[in-house]
Amino acid sequence: MKDISVVGAGNIGSTIAAMLAQTGDYRVTVIDRSDAQLAGLDRTKGISGLALDITAPGELEAALAGKFAVLSAAPFSLTTRIAEAAASADVHYMDLTEDVASTRRVKELAKTAKSAFIPQCGLAPGFISIVAADLASRFDRLDTVRMRVGALPQYPSNALNYNLTWSTDGVINEYCEPCEAIVEGQLVEVPPLEEREEFSLDGATYEAFNTSGGLGTLAETLNGKVRTLNYRTIRYPGHAAFMKALLNDLGLRHRRDVLKDIFEKALPATMQDVVIVFVTVTGYKNGRHMQETYANKVYSRSFNGRQLSAIQVTTASGICTVLDMLAAGDLPQQGFVRQEDISLDTFLANRFGKTYAQAGTGQGSLDL
Repeated sequence: MKDISVVGAGNIGSTIAAMLAQTGDYRVTVIDRSDAQLAGLDRTKGISGLALDITAPGELEAALAGKFAVLSAAPFSLTTRIAEAAASADVHYMDLTEDVASTRRVKELAKTAKSAFIPQCGLAPGFISIVAADLASRFDRLDTVRMRVGALPQYPSNALNYNLTWSTDGVINEYCEPCEAIVEGQLVEVPPLEEREEFSLDGATYEAFNTSGGLGTLAETLNGKVRTLNYRTIRYPGHAAFMKALLNDLGLRHRRDVLKDIFEKALPATMQDVVIVFVTVTGYKNGRHMQETYANKVYSRSFNGRQLSAIQVTTASGICTVLDMLAAGDLPQQGFVRQEDISLDTFLANRFGKTYAQAGTGQGSLDL
């Protein structure tokens, strides 16, 4: 049994802990500074809580001593602090961040680390890069790679066509920060909420637009190998225009705390959501211009009698799969590991990763 620390006792962190402990292969300590959050943990066999201010010098390092790995499910602003503590304690490190600056710091730490550093292990960045890299590997020469992901309410009922399904800080950050893309073979930055497009899937119409961080390290990996590479977030039509009015016209991009407060008090959360993963790659095979597409929908489902949202299921399953693969020796045990280096087939065959292979209608359960 391997000892794991999970930093963050929120919806995602608690789900990660429950999934890992349920297997009987992991003993999990959930770290959070909030006693109230820790009190909400399902204290099943193999899960314990530790109240700790991780910003206090030396405290997190001491808590990580002797652990196999630390998994960050904390806000992106704490990512580098957790990574630095992992490097100091010589434990493996994984996170879910979409923040570009944080990932750059993680990559720097990995250069001298004695353990593996694997950032962006969630949905996007994360699984989306694994899928895109797998499709891209099937071509002799690449032309375009287009990655689209969305976590959407199944039953939208407000002008934003949106409910809270993910970290509010994370959503605002990806709507405000510059986005990486490869345009005509050049790695560039493009503005968020722009380059809006519409597409249909299974008879429903969606919009997609630039958001930050979804490409992970794939832009660097494919730089010089592809003409077009971009990542866009999927929403229902009308969402982008509304967000641009809030962020640009009302200036809330400069008052993110106000926007967060508005979102969390005015937008209800929902457990009835759907995650859409849509990747299209074009290129050349044996001289022919070809296209391959991956499209999947993952719905909310129950786990141990508890209803989980689709974003909880996919995000937690992603990082748990990577941990499982690391523990099994299927991934490098030292240095920086990119999501696109992970085999899609091995990922989907994993007991956690099979979640992505289970198309459903929202009535299924998660069995590990």
